[in-house]
Amino acid sequence: MLEKLVIPPDTRFEERNIVVEGDVVIGPNSKLAYGIIARKVIVGEKVAIEGDVIGEEVRLDAWCSVSGNVASQRDAYIGEFVSIGGKLTVFGDLEIGRNVRIKKGFEAKGLITIQDPMPVVMFLFLYLLILLRLGRLEDIENLFEEVEELESPLILPENTSIDLDRIVSSKDAEVTGSKVIGNLRVRDAYIDGSEIFGSVRGREIIVDGSIVHGTIEGRVVYLANSSEVYGQIRADRVYMEEGCSVEGSIVAKDGVWIKEKIELPATLSEIEVSELPKDQHVDELKVVETIQTTSENVEKELEEVKKEEEKTESELRDITKEEGEKQVETETSVRADREDMEHRKNEENEKISKGRGKTLDITIKEIAKENKGAENGVGSEKVQKDVS
Repeated sequence: MLEKLVIPPDTRFEERNIVVEGDVVIGPNSKLAYGIIARKVIVGEKVAIEGDVIGEEVRLDAWCSVSGNVASQRDAYIGEFVSIGGKLTVFGDLEIGRNVRIKKGFEAKGLITIQDPMPVVMFLFLYLLILLRLGRLEDIENLFEEVEELESPLILPENTSIDLDRIVSSKDAEVTGSKVIGNLRVRDAYIDGSEIFGSVRGREIIVDGSIVHGTIEGRVVYLANSSEVYGQIRADRVYMEEGCSVEGSIVAKDGVWIKEKIELPATLSEIEVSELPKDQHVDELKVVETIQTTSENVEKELEEVKKEEEKTESELRDITKEEGEKQVETETSVRADREDMEHRKNEENEKISKGRGKTLDITIKEIAKENKGAENGVGSEKVQKDVS
């Protein structure tokens, strides 16, 4: 239900309020610079409303903020941590959560229950679970029928923002039989029998029997059933029926087609290729083929790059292995050289020490001989003197 922004027929944007003939469903985290006047008002969590909320039944989920008064002609449900800047008036039963702040007090004609109201989604889930356990399939069907019987509801998806200048949503928008004030900023837009006092911006925009007082910007724009645009149109493609008028320039990159009758897409996001001109159809097919060829080439290039990376990694592994082996061989040869040098040094030292020993022995013997000869010479001289 909350997948599309829906503005139902006979919705009026007044100075301070949005007036809806049927029901209103507001998704979580939305912001409204208006008050709400409707039949049933269901407000999700963390919604900020800058105005009054008036309805036959009112439900405000947790953490909502209402700057004005809240009035319910029948029952009302107020969640936890809700803030009301005005007065709360309930003519039926009131179920209210804890930590609710009401600036100007409250008045309830029926039963008042103070508890923690359960979020809508969780309540429906548990209720359906109980019905399934009891096997009451008929009640489940009746429940869904009742949900579908919301009277032409105003639906605002999650994170929708509405103020005096803009209506902003990330979802599609459908505006039917209403007068809307503000620049419409959505994904795709379908405007049927309505009057927009502002510009429209989106991807695919369909203006069917409507009046737009502003610029239209999108990728594809359709104008049908005597639609009028008091402003410019900027798009890739523009399709117009005869009888439509644009009081401004039309800038379309791919062209403008004016026909007696144009065939509108079945859904907002559906643009059938068969409806396009032949040349454009061929161009789009060429673009598709080019994209496919480019993607195939990119995949091949990626495979080649991957193979080159694997080859480079294997080469690096081989180089690292060779360098390691060379380093081991170098260390082994250096170690062997050192051992050889030490061995030679030891041998030379041994030779030197042996040579020194022999030289000392020879020197001692020679000295002994000289001493002995000297002693013999002195003795002979004395004998000769005595003889003489």
